[in-house]
Amino acid sequence: MQIPDVVTMGEAMALMIARQPGLLEEVREFERATAGAELNVAVGLSRLGFKVGYISSLGQDSLGRHLRAFMAAEGLDLRHLRTDERYPTGFMLKQMVADGSDPQVEYFRRGSAASHLSPDDMPAPGSEFQQARLLHLTGISPALSIGCGELAFALARQARADGRLVSFDPNLRPRLWPSQAEMIATINALASQADIVMPGLAEGRLLTGCEDAAGIAEWYLERGARHVVVKLGPDGAYAASAHGGYANGSSQEQDGRSGSGSGTDGRRGCIVPGLPVREVVDTVGAGDGFAVGVISGLLDGLPLSEAAARGNAIGARVVQFRGDCEGLPTRDQLALA
Repeated sequence: MQIPDVVTMGEAMALMIARQPGLLEEVREFERATAGAELNVAVGLSRLGFKVGYISSLGQDSLGRHLRAFMAAEGLDLRHLRTDERYPTGFMLKQMVADGSDPQVEYFRRGSAASHLSPDDMPAPGSEFQQARLLHLTGISPALSIGCGELAFALARQARADGRLVSFDPNLRPRLWPSQAEMIATINALASQADIVMPGLAEGRLLTGCEDAAGIAEWYLERGARHVVVKLGPDGAYAASAHGGYANGSSQEQDGRSGSGSGTDGRRGCIVPGLPVREVVDTVGAGDGFAVGVISGLLDGLPLSEAAARGNAIGARVVQFRGDCEGLPTRDQLALA
């Protein structure tokens, strides 16, 4: 069997998108799509030509069968996607908005099949999934259950021990955690296992106590990350690395903390400007699209600043489409962006 370029794990959910604006309780018609942060990243990387393995569990139900068919059609390696006859597939409802604001979202995932993942679902040592170039994780998995968290940490530790890359998006879901303190401690513990950390600005402030993007990046670099990219929304991203070297004609060079020049230990960071968007249709999934750009860029051998620029481009494209995956581009579409 073929070795994937990337492996990820998480919960795939059915997505019910309102067909007309208004509060969810007032909507009468929905259309079905797919959702899940890790699934979005897997689909985005697959569309760019990477071989992607996906670890998860679906219920023995129509939503699960729909998701499996969708993943197969997107070319994902589903050897470690199991079907659970005891627990259901999770789903979510999403509001349609007409002004580009964040939509109202409601999740129905408690007790789902994916929440029952555990270290028992870890691929065998030496298997193809344990040889992938990169493992991608998010902070959602450890929020779902103790077992999911244990699996995420086990995968990360094994990848680091093998010298493979680990990318991590905090993707905070405060409602899933018993307390903010536990969320922060667990997310940062998992981030400490990652080579590439991609927090949003608000997430980074909460997780590190640092106010600006440069400070957030330095906080994670000091704790072992090789690359940190802080998402700044429409303003783009701040990219920094433990080894520096991000000179880029379109980027604004900055110190690892503030000002200009070389940062601590020669580290350098840069602001990678965002791209203008004609119309924001749906903001959900933009961060996952950004992760697709950064990960694919680094796997393609691009400098971090150029990988972040690709992340900005894909994120900007995603917000112009309804649905989480609909705006994720192919290589040809990316070239035209």
